[in-house]
Amino acid sequence: MGFWIFCLAMNLLLPVIMLVFGRLFQTRPPKTINGLFGYRTARSMKSQEAWNFAHRTCGRLWFKLGLVLLPVSAAAMVPALGRGTDAVGTWCCVVEAIQLVVLMGSIVPVERALKQNFDDFGRKR
Repeated sequence: MGFWIFCLAMNLLLPVIMLVFGRLFQTRPPKTINGLFGYRTARSMKSQEAWNFAHRTCGRLWFKLGLVLLPVSAAAMVPALGRGTDAVGTWCCVVEAIQLVVLMGSIVPVERALKQNFDDFGRKR
């Protein structure tokens, strides 16, 4: 049971991080373009305006996804309750892998929005 609780906590970590950074990116994105912190893609770093837009867009998306992933991840761990550590560990990894796919998949709509709103030089269309 202890390992299951640990895995549940670990599986709730990513949705909570998405909620926190989603809200942070919406309200206070990194002030300047940098290579260390923030939503860093070639398209988002072309101009300060594109940088700010990418963070607002990504922030809204991450916050929404975090709200959905949090209860879904908790519910997804219920079938592993009472099983052995190998089964719980495997189930935990599967849930985490799905969360990572969702996180990485969030790049697609943000990049699409950047492409629709900014030219190749980062200027607003």
